[in-house]
Amino acid sequence: MLKKIILSVAISLTTFSQFSFAAPLVTDSVALMQSVLQQERQWAGLESKTIKVGDTTFAYSEGGVKDAPTVLLVHGFSGSRDNWNRIAHKLTKQYHVVALDLPAHGDTIAPANFGYQLADLSDAVRQFVLALGIQKDLHIAGHSLGGGIAVLYSALYFLEVKSLLLVDTAGVYDKVGKSLIAKPEDLRNMLVRKTGDFERLATKIAMYQPPFIPKELMEGYEKIHLKHLPEHETLINALIEQMKFTKSDTFQMAAHSIEAPTLVIWGEKDAIIDVSVVDELKQHLKNEEVIILKDVGHTPILEADYPVSEAYLAFLAKAQAMPNKFAPAPK
Repeated sequence: MLKKIILSVAISLTTFSQFSFAAPLVTDSVALMQSVLQQERQWAGLESKTIKVGDTTFAYSEGGVKDAPTVLLVHGFSGSRDNWNRIAHKLTKQYHVVALDLPAHGDTIAPANFGYQLADLSDAVRQFVLALGIQKDLHIAGHSLGGGIAVLYSALYFLEVKSLLLVDTAGVYDKVGKSLIAKPEDLRNMLVRKTGDFERLATKIAMYQPPFIPKELMEGYEKIHLKHLPEHETLINALIEQMKFTKSDTFQMAAHSIEAPTLVIWGEKDAIIDVSVVDELKQHLKNEEVIILKDVGHTPILEADYPVSEAYLAFLAKAQAMPNKFAPAPK
């Protein structure tokens, strides 16, 4: 029987995984982290799988009620599917849940020439969804960069998306206050380049009230981030260029194209993407609900997983009952 022993975190513009369980004695920090994550997935009702789609081998977690509606969970920059485990733990009791590792993240293996523009990532998610055959009436949830991907995906495939959850979502906004994205070049500060960077990012930027993270797990997460540094540099450079040269009205147009009901959840103390952008985002969504969580930073799916999961379950129940206005009329 698994026993909860710690709470750790994952960020999305710099993220890692969350609370863990008692694991066998392992001296290597990466092996310890992998052991903890595997036990965590099991607790969440998820099974780890892989699927080859074109030149990319996706790692993903899947579980829940097989014939129930599908919820797709998309993590953020420098994160992984495991960032969603605490939310998935609640979802798998009622829904079919799939959480993937994006290219250059987690255990997914992408080709060296993979493009990392938002459109490339959205297309990769699309090909993954088609390969699993889960595209019809899909509920999609995205955190930070994953939210930006979910916005584009939902705009492009509005006939198929049943609902959308956006958590502290990345985007191109007119007014970003004092948040980190105010100067796109500063996003390079989110990269883990050397020993100590991961702890600084995790405890100083991503969370408003960071929990205790055991040293061994901190080391394991840092080693994984250092391993992915070349891909993360390519991705962050692509994102910086896109933020510099993409006008906000392009992002606004995508948001306005979304037909699905949308739940927006934001941490009031988000230092990466200031909560003030929520008002701007609301103006371009047609059917939105908004929840602002006090004393929460950029990672509500970990800092406040209980209110997030409760709000999402209630939202999903309402969204599932809503008909798709584009569906053919019954004969």
